[in-house]
Formats: sequence, C-alpha cells, structure tokens
Amino acid sequence: MSQRQDNLIVALDIGSAWTRVLAAELYEGAPRYCGHGVVASAGMRKGLIAELGPAAKSVKAAIAQAEFVAGANIGDCAVGVGGPHIRGLNTNGGIELGGRMREIDPEDVRKVVEQARAVERPPDREILHLLRRQFILDGQPGIFDPVGMVGKRLEVELHIATCSGSALQSTVTCANRAGLEVTEALLESIAAAEAVLSADERELGVCLLDIGCHSSDLVVFFEGAVVHTGSVPIGGQHFTNDLAVGLQVPVVLAEELKCRYGNVVVTDVPQNEEIEIANPQPQMLSLRRVAEILEPRGCELLQFVKENLRQGGVLEALGAGCVLTGGGAMLPGMLDITESQLWVPAHTGLPVRLTHMPPELVHPSFSVAIGMILYANRTRSNHIEESTSWRSRIRAAFAGSY
Repeated sequence: MSQRQDNLIVALDIGSAWTRVLAAELYEGAPRYCGHGVVASAGMRKGLIAELGPAAKSVKAAIAQAEFVAGANIGDCAVGVGGPHIRGLNTNGGIELGGRMREIDPEDVRKVVEQARAVERPPDREILHLLRRQFILDGQPGIFDPVGMVGKRLEVELHIATCSGSALQSTVTCANRAGLEVTEALLESIAAAEAVLSADERELGVCLLDIGCHSSDLVVFFEGAVVHTGSVPIGGQHFTNDLAVGLQVPVVLAEELKCRYGNVVVTDVPQNEEIEIANPQPQMLSLRRVAEILEPRGCELLQFVKENLRQGGVLEALGAGCVLTGGGAMLPGMLDITESQLWVPAHTGLPVRLTHMPPELVHPSFSVAIGMILYANRTRSNHIEESTSWRSRIRAAFAGSY
C-alpha cells in the first residue's frame, strides 16, 4: 500500500449495529473520498462498548476494508461519541476590564472563557466540546469575536457538551487495540450537523435528531450557535424488539419486517394488506398490525425528545423545524410523527456528498462519518491558517467549537 497518512482524514463511527470507517484525502484543501469499510459491530450493549476484544475486531475489519479501497495505510482517526451518557449545559462568565475603557486582547478572551468553563461537574464527566454562543461587551450581545473592541466588561456564554469519561476511554482504547491513534473525539450529533444542516437552518433555529440503534442524539442550533445537546434512550432497535415480542417472531425476522414493511403511522397502511411469513410455518401477517406495534414506540421517542427540548428551554426555538438523520430516520412515518408531536416542520437530512464518493453513501446512516471528515478538515484548516496568528490563541480556548 502507498503511504499517504499525512494527507488522510479518517472517521471511525462505532455504532451498536454497524462499525463504519470512512477515509478521505485532502485535494486542494477539500476532502475527497478514497475508501470506506462497514462491518457488523460486536461487543456492544445498549450503545456502549461492553467487550473490548470483539469491538476492536470489528473496528480492525472495517479498517482493513477501507485500507483496501483507499490503497493506503490508516494510522489515526477521529472517533464519534454518542449515547444516553451525553449531557450538555449552558454557562457564562464575565470579567471587569478596569475602571476605564480599553481594547480587548486575546488574553482577556482566554480569561473570560476559563471563568465560564470552570463549572462544577462530576469527576467522571469529560468535556467533548466547548462551544461559544456569544460574547457580551458592556451589555451589548451578539458579538462573535471581541478582540480589538473597546469596553469595560466582557462576558461570554458557552455551551459545554460532556460525556462519560469511562465511555470515552473505552472508545479510545478500542481504537488503539485495532491499531489506530485517536486524534480527536467528536459528539456524533455535532458531526452529523456538519454534514446535514445548512447555515440558514442553524440561524433560524433547528433541532437535528440522529436516530441510532439504541439511542437518539440531538443538537439544537439557534442564531448560528449550539444552544442545546442531549440524548434520549430510544433507538431503532427498540422498534425491532417491539415487533419481535408483539408478533412472537425472531429478532432477525422482526428487523426485516421493520425495514421492508414498517410504518409508524397506522392510518397510512391499508387494513386488508397482508404478507406471508414463515414463523416457522407459513402464516399471513397484517401490515396494519405491524404499524400498530411501531406507532406507539415512534410517539414515545418523540415525546422523549419533546421533553428533552422543553427541559433545555429550546422547544420554542425551532424556527427551521426538525431534521431527522441516522438509520432510524428512514422508517416511514417518522416525519409525520415528528411534526405531530413537536408542531414544527420536519424533513430527512441527507449528508453532503464528498468528491468521488459512491452515491449509496449519501444516506442518513453515513451522516456522522461524513460529518466527522468535514469537521476534522475544517478544524485542521483553521489550525494551519492561524497557527502563527494571535487569533490561534482564541481558537485554542474553544477546542472543537463552532
């Protein structure tokens, strides 16, 4: 294999159902697809790594696929972190600049950010992202970069996204055992937003809901900034399990029925529509019965999301509605359920297509991996452009921020 490691950006998305590796090379400053691998995950339980050995084996297999397609060795990667252990909080801080008005310098920004981030949190929580919402100078809000301005008091509002320290370490250790060095860890909903959301949606206010296998992560943008992050403990596997129990069929068959015939809106399915299944003997199954099992779970998922948004104080901030992505977003009827529960418009979010990328990867299930590539490239570009500038000191205070 050729050695192009310095020119590669690699995303590792370890999901409950599938492990995905996506590799891109930089060409004229933009990421260009060069390979990917997808294998069934192992060693996972309820969205977390339960057995490092099997999980690392899945990662290694996905890497091998990506290396074969890319024709390059993969040595490092960005990893996605998501699941019910994700928490977000808004905080603020302020400093007096003196009795007289003076010009703000990068050191002032560093001090006010450090004050805002110095909030108490449990010892097992790790900060994934420190995201600026706005600076406030002498009571004037809406400032993105205060350096060079003049005032007496500087304040900042931040959103801090945190995760379980043990869950993050398990993910990093899993990648290490598969032969990868982890260069950065990204919140999966933030990564998906990078690939799916438009600038207008972020400005008007939007909720991105990434429906995974065992949980669904969400992030809310308003006026261009992240104002809320969270997770709810319901994902696509819960729909499958409900079918398996309700129809008394194996989980494998329940998953097939969900993917081929599932709908979470009962009235969208004709009453007399039936199919024949082997369970183990041939029998007729009403597709409306399938929908009758799936609809309550769909409503429950969105009720959890609604309550999460309400607790975060952002339920009324969704001017651009809700965008669904992730594999679970493809279940028919999910958009209708979302609109009826949240009372906002909803649509399915497809990730942008990287140059040379196969069309079949433009799918909600690849939103996180593609978003990680775009996010890592953007932060790398910012670092290169500003590595010798005083502004890099501000960037350093906002590791992984928008």
